[in-house]
Amino acid sequence: MVLRGALMSSPASLPWSFLVYGTLSFVLLWLLDRLWWHPRRLERALRAQGVRGTSYRFIRGDLIDYARRTREARSRSLPLRCHNIAPLVGPLLHDIVQEHGKTCISWFGVFPKVTISDPDLIKEVLSNKFGHFEKLKFPALSRLLAGGLAIYEGEKWVKHRRILNPAFHLEKLKLMVPAISTCCEELVSTWTRSLGSDGTFEVDVFPELQRLTGDVISRTAFGSNYLEGTRIFQLQSEQAERILATLKRNTIPGYLSLPTKNNRKMHQINREIESILRGLIEKRMQAMQEGENTKDDLLGLMLESNMRTSDEDGQSISGMTIKEVVEECKLFYFAGTETTSKLLTWTMIVLSMHPEWQDRAREEVLGVFGKNNLEYEGLNRLKRVTMVLYEVLRLYPPAVGLIRKTYKEIEIGGVTYPAGVLIELPVLLVHHDPDIWGSDVHEFKPERFANGISKASKNPGAFLPFGWGPRICIGQQLALIEAKMALCMILQHFEFELAPSYTHAPDNRNMMRPMHGAQIKLRAI
Repeated sequence: MVLRGALMSSPASLPWSFLVYGTLSFVLLWLLDRLWWHPRRLERALRAQGVRGTSYRFIRGDLIDYARRTREARSRSLPLRCHNIAPLVGPLLHDIVQEHGKTCISWFGVFPKVTISDPDLIKEVLSNKFGHFEKLKFPALSRLLAGGLAIYEGEKWVKHRRILNPAFHLEKLKLMVPAISTCCEELVSTWTRSLGSDGTFEVDVFPELQRLTGDVISRTAFGSNYLEGTRIFQLQSEQAERILATLKRNTIPGYLSLPTKNNRKMHQINREIESILRGLIEKRMQAMQEGENTKDDLLGLMLESNMRTSDEDGQSISGMTIKEVVEECKLFYFAGTETTSKLLTWTMIVLSMHPEWQDRAREEVLGVFGKNNLEYEGLNRLKRVTMVLYEVLRLYPPAVGLIRKTYKEIEIGGVTYPAGVLIELPVLLVHHDPDIWGSDVHEFKPERFANGISKASKNPGAFLPFGWGPRICIGQQLALIEAKMALCMILQHFEFELAPSYTHAPDNRNMMRPMHGAQIKLRAI
């Protein structure tokens, strides 16, 4: 009534009232479209093609159900030697796929998320031949933790991949074996000094193996400056825990950018990480410009490749900026430490559950190396150890799924997906699919890899721990070399079994990890 009176007494204000009402109406209609009409249009388009799943619920989608089911799952544990972990790790998705089929819809807030579990269709998505997909991005996360190659698209990704590839060639990785061996020897020495009078020692190996992989990345990335690299690992570990705790409490978009006390601390940590990295990079670049030989570490190899960058036609192009090199180094740390530490942790847990395979692996290691130092050529002869690591990666993949987003209409497997649809590639469910791996899919059977990955299942593309296609993990060979060396050295010096305090509860927070730690009892041999 007040506004109406004001408008009647002031005709000149009439256009402004129309502008205000018009703007409000436009915003409300836009919100209604984005939060209701558009999701419903996408849902109808998918259901019309036979894709079934959960129904859209205003704004929240399946997020509330996802949170509730995850909380319930985290209050439970599994029996020892039980590897049927999907109902515990991803309970809601597991049940949706069971009810609606291997291609089905669920809802990530206002976004329809179509899960595709057919390995052939997954390969089609990951090949991304026509540029119809993009990775799901969280800008604040990439700024505070790690970005680089993992988030780039298009020509920028192509350039960075071309620059980084030479640093991960097998011949270059072989040069890093002595540094990896040094780190593993230090871990074994620490455990040996901790043995009690009875020759045993109980330890949570999860944080121990995280420190090992952080030390490995520090040495292989920065050579003689590994102590500064260790500081980066410590800071990134704190950063990851802070981000994880924040996302657990609050999923409001943009929350990480708000000036809260915790967010300010995370930005401070990020600045310190980037400052250390920038100093290391600038110092190394100056030394190289003054004629110093390139060191055989990741930073040196990357900078050398960056200085002689060319395109597919051999034409010289500009390389990465220092800021971009910093981002790639941050990614080295996060991906390198997290993936390998989880693989080693689950390998020790699983071999504790299956001592017969621990004995077989140790017999092979001692047959090849005895108690002597490890060398690369010997690692290549370790068939049983390789089979064990592959089977652990199958049962406990570090990343349980991959997400892509359509940014233009595309047809996959006879279904046309509009722009704006999330495509979920459920690595864990594919790895645990009895139609692909057989009725013994939930059993620990490394022998299924006796004839290599392609013969391990009914579909040669069903093993996806490092992804697939052009964006397959660039560091997978380094991760496997590191895991083999660490496992071999542990097997040379210790027998191990699960401690009574261990609880078998896999959890998908910050990759697949043991929720309550990995308490192992070591015995010297």
